[in-house]
Amino acid sequence: MIPVPAVSAVPAHRSRAGLRRPLAVLALVTTGLLLATACGPADPGFAVPEAAVAQPAGTATGAAAAGTAAPARKPAAPAADLPYDVTPLLKPGHKYLGAALPDVPTKMDALSGYTTAIGKQPNVLEYYAGWGDGFDTAGVRRIHDAGALPYMAWEPHSPSMAAIAAGETDDYVKGVAKAAAKLNLPIAISIAHEMNGDWYPWGRQASSPADFVAAWRRVHDIFDRAGATNVIWVWSPNITDPAPNTRLAPYYPGDTYVDWAGMTGYFTLTGPKTFDALYGPTMAEIRTFSQKPFFISETASQQGKRQRADIDQLFTGLETHDDVVGFVWFNIVKRADWRIEASPPSLADYKQRASDPRYGFDIRNP
Repeated sequence: MIPVPAVSAVPAHRSRAGLRRPLAVLALVTTGLLLATACGPADPGFAVPEAAVAQPAGTATGAAAAGTAAPARKPAAPAADLPYDVTPLLKPGHKYLGAALPDVPTKMDALSGYTTAIGKQPNVLEYYAGWGDGFDTAGVRRIHDAGALPYMAWEPHSPSMAAIAAGETDDYVKGVAKAAAKLNLPIAISIAHEMNGDWYPWGRQASSPADFVAAWRRVHDIFDRAGATNVIWVWSPNITDPAPNTRLAPYYPGDTYVDWAGMTGYFTLTGPKTFDALYGPTMAEIRTFSQKPFFISETASQQGKRQRADIDQLFTGLETHDDVVGFVWFNIVKRADWRIEASPPSLADYKQRASDPRYGFDIRNP
């Protein structure tokens, strides 16, 4: 959720070791996947073909185009009969330095400018997809080719979580799962983020915890059956500050179905002033039922006199908490201007902290 300015509160995966995609499933994925030039609610379950989303003229891909040195060796793609092993990406030796940027992954124009501004290329790029949208195979590959982890925040504006749980969108989900499996690149996916808030149609006022859990498990199981074990599943509530009486445990699908415990939480002008005040209560509550790594799936700081202190708190908190594997900075104008480059002093602070070798790595060669 993007907080309104000056408002105080803002809102078991199966074992991956030794997994091999059954040949029967591979054959089904290879022969059964259809491509369509336009996808959406009227055309569920099909991947967006790469030709349908043209790369901007004159735009190079990869780390070198974004202003950083290309890795000495690009790892070969995994064998066709093996799923991409995301295990090294779950608890990496370095922290993720992520961003949400305008128009990514449809266009990658914003990436090079952002990379130049902060002095380092982000290695997670988050984007938002509606329930019923086609799976953007070209966009996911474009992000991966730039050395970043694609992160799809999947938003079920329609139908309801109860309908998803009942199987009414199974055909669509199967199509997306097959497309993800066939692409066979790592991708993080969250479903119905900030479900503990009341600002989305899938939130607490519209969906019960039981419906949320049942829908999540159903979708996850469909992906598993399709062989899409290349997905990192990010369960992503909002920080508890705006909804202190809504318990998180009833919304948790279980460790079998989750890889990272995500959190959305922004530094605002009148909200919590420290990392521990902003995220601490949520982290403490989650630790009562799960030990999964934390990932800050959306954050930024509202423009103002506190912004430089907020940046210091964010990075200091990340460095203090070994169980937080990284974050995504929401670098988009929405309800407020969250762009880090909008304030030169803040940008200088952010650039200096992000230069620490603890942040960022090429996900293709972790």
